[in-house]
Amino acid sequence: MGCSSCSSGKDGQPKGCKNNGTCGTDGCNKLTVFDWLSNMSLPGGVAPFACVEVRFKNGRKAFFKNTENLSLSIGDVVATEATPGHDVGIVSLTGELVRIQMKKKKVDVDSEEVKKIYRKASQKDIDIWQRARDKEEAMKVRAREIAIRLKLQMKISDIEFQGDGSKATFYYTAEERVDFRQLIKDYAQEFNIRIEMRQVGFRQEAARLGGIGSCGRELCCSTWLTDFRSVNTSAARYQQLSLNPQKLAGQCGKLKCCLNYELDSYVDALKEFPKTDVKLQTEKGVAVCQKIDIFKGLLWYAYEGEWMHWHKISVQDAKEIIEANNSNEKVASLEEYASELMEDTKVDFENVVGQDSLTRFDTKPKRNRNRKKNRTKKTTAKAGNTTEAKPKESKRQNSSSNQRKKRNNNNNRGKRPKNSQNKNEKP
Repeated sequence: MGCSSCSSGKDGQPKGCKNNGTCGTDGCNKLTVFDWLSNMSLPGGVAPFACVEVRFKNGRKAFFKNTENLSLSIGDVVATEATPGHDVGIVSLTGELVRIQMKKKKVDVDSEEVKKIYRKASQKDIDIWQRARDKEEAMKVRAREIAIRLKLQMKISDIEFQGDGSKATFYYTAEERVDFRQLIKDYAQEFNIRIEMRQVGFRQEAARLGGIGSCGRELCCSTWLTDFRSVNTSAARYQQLSLNPQKLAGQCGKLKCCLNYELDSYVDALKEFPKTDVKLQTEKGVAVCQKIDIFKGLLWYAYEGEWMHWHKISVQDAKEIIEANNSNEKVASLEEYASELMEDTKVDFENVVGQDSLTRFDTKPKRNRNRKKNRTKKTTAKAGNTTEAKPKESKRQNSSSNQRKKRNNNNNRGKRPKNSQNKNEKP
């Protein structure tokens, strides 16, 4: 959910809060909890909850005690306890919802993991924190170069500086165990800071970095998914999906978490279907299951040797054939059951408002008015008397005869007539 400062500016350009990833109201960040108790006051005599939730880089959150009784609200930048030194984060949740979140994540209030908040961050603390964060990208590139030089089978995915700039945490992924003792020495010599190496899984790496999935939306692991359950290829088989690793794998390289979302409904629906490995015995031959449709309750069978010809039957018919086979009986053929499932593709409906006309909204072409006049003249001429039609025909004949005479005269110019004789010649 976006905050009010993320509205559009001039000319439709995004305005943005310009906090460089630290949203003022914490409404645009990953795994954000909406405080639906913010407009409600506590009953009289009840003290507010002494713990708050603080967010760090890439959605990392932790709970801290407000021992100094500071008036904190969502979006405040605070300096928290760290080992060693102090860290800088942003308050993401306050009030009674923090108690619910700690109970959900099984965090005890009195445990040593819950550290305390020192103070609200001063401008000096924020400047040191911003300068440290500006070094992270260049340091990550250099750290990868050193790891490649040492020929270590690992990948440096992200670097997070502590708020005071005294320590940097390197997050890496690896298939096997990595001996990075020499790597830490090289990092300490290169960067002159305290180094902490932390291995994360491939799903945690995708959750930290974020991205857009094949569905066109943000990754579930970086927006709302917190527990990463194991996903097997059997989930794809139950849902009749092709076992194509390019389509089933997410950005983390593992199977997509969304394969488990509808798995339970598919498993419940498959309980009504017969097993696909059971063959149907008929007098025509043995039929093998080729495909099933869970939503329509249909199965497709093909005879052995005739794999190109599939026969569609219902679940009830398939169970009936299997029961007959169990009692050592064979049906005649699958065509008897498949003929009953022929679909009628003819659409019967009444055209009330012109649904079947695809060009009902198109502009009709303008007709020529002169054509209408000519048509009316022809109809009146046919309906008229014969005496009125004769002079028209005589005019046409006269005009055609005159044209013929002119053509003949033009052709005869310059020619000598056949019957004419020379005056000097004697008869």
